[in-house]
Amino acid sequence: MVMGDIHGAYKALRQCMDRSGFDYENDTLIQLGDVTDGFSEVFECVEELLKISRLIPLKGNHDDWLLDFIHSGYASWSHGGRATIQSYAKHLDREIKILSTGNGICKTSLNPNDIPLHHRNFFCSQQLFYIDEANNCFVHAGFNRQLSFLGQRPQTYYWDRELWLEALQYHTLNHREPQPEPFYIRDTFHEIYIGHTPTTKWGTDKPMRAVNVLNMDTGAGHHGRLTILDIGTKEYWQSDLVTELYGKAGR
Repeated sequence: MVMGDIHGAYKALRQCMDRSGFDYENDTLIQLGDVTDGFSEVFECVEELLKISRLIPLKGNHDDWLLDFIHSGYASWSHGGRATIQSYAKHLDREIKILSTGNGICKTSLNPNDIPLHHRNFFCSQQLFYIDEANNCFVHAGFNRQLSFLGQRPQTYYWDRELWLEALQYHTLNHREPQPEPFYIRDTFHEIYIGHTPTTKWGTDKPMRAVNVLNMDTGAGHHGRLTILDIGTKEYWQSDLVTELYGKAGR
């Protein structure tokens, strides 16, 4: 199974697990990153994911921001970070102050030791990518398809949008051609599973496919849904709209 960006939407996470009949002991879940920021139940999301015996967690750019805070004690907390502060603050026995400084940036009295050790270990253990036995590639954002997949800058794997945009453009221009030029990727994969760029930008809260790239970010951090998909059958299950579960995103 593979799951897209969660963004603190614990209620959506539980719905996906329940609706898919996921077996926490025997099934494998590849989670594509961005567990943090957006909605204020990041703590609960991490606790739930850690119940999975065969979990393969990937690093998203939002997770990397929290990891920076864990290592350095500093974060801007923009782009949904306030909700992450609120999530961990709920589980402390002292008040956490949050001071807004404009442009979505805030300061807080939260410190790295307020993040439980097993959560810190979780974010430290997230992988940049995963390649399975069927030569499927799983990565949060993408990579430079003109270069060898291995050895690219770490940030590329959780920031790149060009792979998806180029695959989508190719699909749009060439899918009606009887023999289109192949979509070039230096290191070939059977299928590539990504998150990072919400499909809601294209007016859908369903997974999208372009060539052999499958986009699993169906907008759980904004106004869409969380999705879990069976890699073999391509059957997928979704949460309710996050706006129905939580109201406006905590950005």
